Amino acid sequence: MTFKTFEGRLTLRVLLLLLTLSAPAIVVVNGWAEALVFLVPLLIYQVYELISFSKKAQDEFNQFVESVHYRDFSRFFNETHSPVELEVLRKGFNEINSTFKALSKEKESQFQNLQQVIALVNTGILTYELESGEVVLMNDSLKKLLHLPHMQTVQYLARRDQELYEEVLKLQPGHTKITTAHTTYLEKASFKLLLSATGFQNEGLNYKLVAFQNVSEALDETESQAWQKLLNVMTHEIMNSVAPISSLADTLKNRLKESTVQGISHDDLEDLKVGVETIKRRSQGLLRFAETYRSLSKITKLNLEAVYVQELFSNLKQLMQPTLDQKNIQLSIALKDTTIALQADTNLLDQVLINLLVNAIEAVKDQPNPEITLTAYTDNENKTVIKVMDNGTGMSKEVQEKIFIPFFSTKKQGSGIGLSLCKQIVLLHRGSIQVQSEEGEGTAFSLRFG
Repeated sequence: MTFKTFEGRLTLRVLLLLLTLSAPAIVVVNGWAEALVFLVPLLIYQVYELISFSKKAQDEFNQFVESVHYRDFSRFFNETHSPVELEVLRKGFNEINSTFKALSKEKESQFQNLQQVIALVNTGILTYELESGEVVLMNDSLKKLLHLPHMQTVQYLARRDQELYEEVLKLQPGHTKITTAHTTYLEKASFKLLLSATGFQNEGLNYKLVAFQNVSEALDETESQAWQKLLNVMTHEIMNSVAPISSLADTLKNRLKESTVQGISHDDLEDLKVGVETIKRRSQGLLRFAETYRSLSKITKLNLEAVYVQELFSNLKQLMQPTLDQKNIQLSIALKDTTIALQADTNLLDQVLINLLVNAIEAVKDQPNPEITLTAYTDNENKTVIKVMDNGTGMSKEVQEKIFIPFFSTKKQGSGIGLSLCKQIVLLHRGSIQVQSEEGEGTAFSLRFG
């Protein structure tokens, strides 16, 4: 049993080699020099066999190291028909291989699961190395959100959106920030993003992971609800306060007509009548004002039906044509796909488009070649997009940030209710409304329904 182990066989070979090396001295001393002819080949064979014996183990070890280096854990070392001296070694290699294989499968499974989770979440995820800016992870949600096919380095983001790139770089791990993103895919558009960042280290390198979440719809809905609550309170208070004043003014006016107040001259009496009449007129004006703004919170239910965009545009053009002809404004309809339709409340959607068209008419009326364009298409997210574009005076960025706020208006006689009402109607349709404008170049309002 001793010589069946690797150590035993190695010891046996060394002992035999020592005996063979001692034999020439004995042969020479006894005068048997002729025997050297047989001893020398035997000595050479024993050295060769010892080297081969050691090399077998070395070769097996090299194969194992190679399989580990190339992560080839499918290699199997035959234990059944192996030489006795290599049996233990091969068994050890196979056990280590099996362990590596199991760990590799577990790691691959975790990686695949992580990839599926990252692909399914609606939040955009970007991971990059801080020093070089090399992007190591960018999920599909981020590609769709920013309309970017791929980024090798985070610096590429600066070409598409310099402001967003600067915000990403400034955002410290553990912090969040709401910022505005801009895209130039098919059209210029902007939306609100919630950025969140975290940092980590791997193999001595520092990385930053940034999450991008589109919060435009949530902010719009919250903002709309806040304005509705404010308007409800405001109109209620105005009507409760002004209605008695109007009624009292009317009563005073009637009494002044029926009787003559002693000690007051005719002129003073007339002035008093005029003052009471003014109070009544302004009170009634305030009541009408409050009643008008109630419309912002009255719309709560939609009568949805299939609406073809071509019919919407056709009816709108027919309705507004007299005004357009009077002001010499060209209205163009660009609709490649005449089958585009959406589920909408026709009356409310007509109201939105009429309001946008009236605003466009106001914007182009002083232009040398006034033109308004209506268009619609289906975007890459399978959403129906309706656009009202004009070549008018355009708007500054400051104005664009405020135009959907109730009571805000750039017109001298404007009430500031139109675009607020448009936004609420679009939000009720689970859609969104955006404006893109450049001063002196024109304006485009985009309605998205999905």
